[in-house]
Amino acid sequence: MTTVLKLGGSVVTDKDEPETVDERNLSRAAEAIAAVDEDIVVIHGGGSFGHHHAAEHGVSTTDGTHDSGAIRAIHGAMKDLNEAVVGALAEAGVPAVPVHPFSAAHRDSKSDLSVSTDRLATMLGEGFVPVLHGDVVVHENLGATILSGDEIVVALADALDADRVGVCSAVPGVYDAEKTVIDRIDSFDDVADVLGGSDATDVTGGMAAKVRELLGLDAPAYIFDIDGLDEFIAGENPGTRID
Repeated sequence: MTTVLKLGGSVVTDKDEPETVDERNLSRAAEAIAAVDEDIVVIHGGGSFGHHHAAEHGVSTTDGTHDSGAIRAIHGAMKDLNEAVVGALAEAGVPAVPVHPFSAAHRDSKSDLSVSTDRLATMLGEGFVPVLHGDVVVHENLGATILSGDEIVVALADALDADRVGVCSAVPGVYDAEKTVIDRIDSFDDVADVLGGSDATDVTGGMAAKVRELLGLDAPAYIFDIDGLDEFIAGENPGTRID
């Protein structure tokens, strides 16, 4: 069994305070992940670390930059957050190791993403838990663009033949128009009218982008909040199932 789990930036950081870790949520997440007894890859979002730097420099998943200073600022902030996440996991007893997408991924001139997954498979085979993150990546003809954590989830879930995918978000699932959690989503058209962006600065598209990306997976995916993480780890079906 292989699980791909994303910890949203809104979960592990305070998105209203630049470069501030949510220590309580991060500790809760680390304790939950420590209970996993199968292969797991962890990805975390940028939250208050990467997004505000990207917004300041006008960089998104489609708008690039050739400014090396901007690249260093975005990537540096994400490395800092990754260090905090890996540290919390290690403290909880998880054999976590950092993997920085800037050095392991790129986009070609058609914007197709390539991620080096062989090394991740080897890490899993050796008993490690790779921890990746949203990042800035080299993009042919555009300099560098943002690679969202949701894109990484999709790329790795398919390449590693994941059995389950979890996205731990700030909300308990995808809401309908009455703010009730939708149990299951099979088509984007069914929920297009009720999906919007994030309230905080987010250059990667908010909930709509998450759902679009997850609908493309072979494995079932779940969107839930920190209170649903233990259920997901236990093999249950919290939040909204996207299939």
